Amino acid sequence: MISNRIMQSEEKLTKEDFVSDQMVKWCPGCGAHAILKAIENVFPEIGYKKENFMFVSGIGCSSRFPYYVNTYGVHGIHGRAAAIATGVKLANPGLSVWIATGDGDSMAIGGNHFIHIIRRNLDVNILLFNNQIYGLTKGQYSPTTPIGSVTRTSPHGTIEHPFVTAGLVMGAQGTFFARVPDNNIKLMTEVMFEAARHDGTAVIEILQNCIIFADGTHSQITDKDLRDDFQLHLKHGEPMLYGKNKEKGIQLKGQKLQGVIVGLNGVEMEDILIHDRYEKNPGIHRMLGKMEPPDLPVAMGVIRSAEFETYDDMIEVQIESAREQSDIKCVDDLLKSGETFEVD
Repeated sequence: MISNRIMQSEEKLTKEDFVSDQMVKWCPGCGAHAILKAIENVFPEIGYKKENFMFVSGIGCSSRFPYYVNTYGVHGIHGRAAAIATGVKLANPGLSVWIATGDGDSMAIGGNHFIHIIRRNLDVNILLFNNQIYGLTKGQYSPTTPIGSVTRTSPHGTIEHPFVTAGLVMGAQGTFFARVPDNNIKLMTEVMFEAARHDGTAVIEILQNCIIFADGTHSQITDKDLRDDFQLHLKHGEPMLYGKNKEKGIQLKGQKLQGVIVGLNGVEMEDILIHDRYEKNPGIHRMLGKMEPPDLPVAMGVIRSAEFETYDDMIEVQIESAREQSDIKCVDDLLKSGETFEVD
């Protein structure tokens, strides 16, 4: 639900209200341009006052974001956006806090902060630009680079097993996880709106294309001729169908998900799994998050949106309780507490 602690705008805002006067300095063709457009589309729809939006970033191409949105923002240091955002949100719960980060910024140097902000379930929104490479520093492999990839720092092919973002988020007890491709602005906008409605840490993995150092890294999923067969667009309460004519579906067989064709080998529509993004047990969500070609499509949209208590709500309750139980109500009380004496 949209937080009632954040001030709603009395006037109808438009996307132009959030367009920055700064020159956007991403490479032509970079997927980040589409992500920026989605943010400009969704912020007016969320309905908060403009001054109640806050962007925090670390270091990387994604981390230029605070300059390009006409809101308050902090351009932090490498990997520390989650830590800064935690302080911002706890100091001012009336802010809608958004984190712009990349796969290197969040899962390498910032990995510890990333898993702990998710574990705590602070009410913030994380936009994770996953281009499977370090772009700003010119093409080193990242924690999500596919094994075997030849990069500037792996000339013979990387031998490191990459993170599966969904598995990392849900392993850290994540309450909201979504995935979108950068070439679908409409879906990005819808998912960002759902992230804003979620009370807790919302992680959106954006499959972004780096046209310079990892061009086509997501092409098996995003290419026009392939996306129908390799993208499963999830909608809560609806069967998990994909394919050009929605003739394919996902079936739970024992403890595994498998792709099937409706009407073939005795498979009927009622055999197709129904998506429940609000289920608190993350079992199916984890399996959906880890699906990949060629055997299965990649799940897109909101995979998980479970409601649990948030860190910021619980800490406010704890502070209030401590105040009620303490004899110290102000600084004067503190200074006069304990053993004191007066000097004549």
